[in-house]
Amino acid sequence: MSAMTEGSARALNGLVTHGWNRAAQLYNFPVLQRLAYRPPQHEIIAQLRMSRAHRIADVGCGTGILAARIARELRPQVVYGCDASVGMLKQARSRSDQVQWRNRRAEDLGLPDGAVEAVVSTHAFHFFDHAAALAEFHRILVPGGLLAIVLNSPRSRWAMALQPPAVQGLAYFPPPDEMRALVEAAGFTITEQRPVRRPLPNSMVPDVLTVARR
Repeated sequence: MSAMTEGSARALNGLVTHGWNRAAQLYNFPVLQRLAYRPPQHEIIAQLRMSRAHRIADVGCGTGILAARIARELRPQVVYGCDASVGMLKQARSRSDQVQWRNRRAEDLGLPDGAVEAVVSTHAFHFFDHAAALAEFHRILVPGGLLAIVLNSPRSRWAMALQPPAVQGLAYFPPPDEMRALVEAAGFTITEQRPVRRPLPNSMVPDVLTVARR
C-alpha cells in the first residue's frame, strides 16, 4: 500500500479525530501508558536530550503526556503540542500550561518556516498523510533539525489492538523499509532506525524508532 492520497487523508483525518475525541480518557489508562506508550516516550526524551533542541513540536500529541514531560524535564524555550483532536487537547491543556497547545493537523501545523529544532511524534504517524506531513515537518525544522518518529509495525495484530475500535482499520503503518524511503524522499537523512527498547518482547508491541536530520 502506498502513502494516502490527499482526499483519502482528509476523510481519514476526520474519522480519526472523531474517534480520538471519544477515546481520550482510555488513552490515559495507566497500564496502557506504562506498557505501550511510556517506553517510546523515554526514547524520544533521550533523543531530544542529546540534540539539545530548544524549540520542539510534538505532533499528534494526544492528551499531552509527552509534550508536558518535555516541558517539565528538558525546559526548552518552547514546546508546541499539536493534535487534530479537540477531545485530546482538552485534556492536554489541563495537564500543563508550559506547552503551547495547537489544534492543528500534521499536514498543516501553522508554524513559520524553520520554527523548531526538533519534531517528534509517537504512535500517531500512521494516521497522517505521510508525504504531506513529512514535507510539513521539513518546512518547520531548521537545517540540521531532529526528526524522531515512533511507529507501530504493520505486521502484528497487536499494533491495531492498541488503537480504539472507532479507528481500527483506518490507519496505514509503513513497514521500516518504506518508512526510511518516505523520510528520505522528504529530504531527511536517516541516522538511526531500530525497535523501541521496552521490558516486553518486541513481538508484543512491535514499534520502531526512526531518527533523522533535516
